[in-house]
Amino acid sequence: MFRNLIFDWSGTLVDDLPPVLDATNQVLGVYGIPPLDREEFRLRFRLPYREFYAEVLPEVPLEELEVHFRRAFSGSAEKVTVLPFAREKLEWCRQRGVRCFVLTSMDSDAFHSQLEEFGLGSYFEATYSGVLDKREVILELVAKHGLVPAETAFVGDMTHDVETAHHAQLTAVAVLTGYTHAGALALSRPHLTVQDLDGLRRLMERPGERQRPVATVGALIEDDEGRVLMVKTHKWGHRWGIPGGKIERGESSAAALVREVREETGLEIDDPVFVMVQDCIDSTEFERPEHFLLLNYVARRTSGEVKLNDEAQEFRWLTPEEALELDLNQPTRTLIEEVLGGSES
Repeated sequence: MFRNLIFDWSGTLVDDLPPVLDATNQVLGVYGIPPLDREEFRLRFRLPYREFYAEVLPEVPLEELEVHFRRAFSGSAEKVTVLPFAREKLEWCRQRGVRCFVLTSMDSDAFHSQLEEFGLGSYFEATYSGVLDKREVILELVAKHGLVPAETAFVGDMTHDVETAHHAQLTAVAVLTGYTHAGALALSRPHLTVQDLDGLRRLMERPGERQRPVATVGALIEDDEGRVLMVKTHKWGHRWGIPGGKIERGESSAAALVREVREETGLEIDDPVFVMVQDCIDSTEFERPEHFLLLNYVARRTSGEVKLNDEAQEFRWLTPEEALELDLNQPTRTLIEEVLGGSES
């Protein structure tokens, strides 16, 4: 699928978010700024990191901040670790002759120290570190090493990585193991999004699979008062929608609906009534380009209290009319309008 892979480092191959967050909060503390928690940091941090600091500490020179950060990072008690599947993915590439590179904004001394500590250096043909704006280097990297853009992907965890790939006309692969939430990554329009590097390995082993439409089920769930359940999820750019998911092989759509609702909300349902099927092809609202066939139902809650899994962050019980006032993903809006139109007739 790809003959060349250019990897970001932090959040893509190694998990350095704990010490980076710790060091960032130490820097903020020097100037009397309250610390950020992990999720707030992930929502606000971005590359080039000078833009992040221009927002939180606009009056302080970047050179001064870098001195504080390097000192805090080197002294942090938090540890950097290799992300799951990273070493396996690099070994997989070596066995198949896939050329690998690193392009990272990390301080060069810290990067080379980690590269040696984790024993990953032999996997890369060349590495580029200390690059504040990767768009300024990516074209040079591609030209210097004779990489064909159509055969090359840039793999990273932040919107700047996706933008860098687009800048060089490479395939942008977003990985959800690092600094940026899936919803924000989706807005930068990566060509592919994978949960982790094992997902990229499986995708490269079976490149044709992602071209097939994916059949899914979802339900507008009603309670005894006629309200419907809305859930907010990062997969749809932090918009509101309905519970649902993919139909597994050998599973009926009705069984899939019961299972997905139970897994995502803890609710039991019955009386599912089919409403409509929707094509959802490369929606800009979803976290990655994908072709879904959405089988939409209405169903009634029979038991249970809502307990969300990690796919959703918030829920509300609302009348359908109230639900239409939310920032809904378009398929959910279409479904509710169809249900309301049918009830009026």
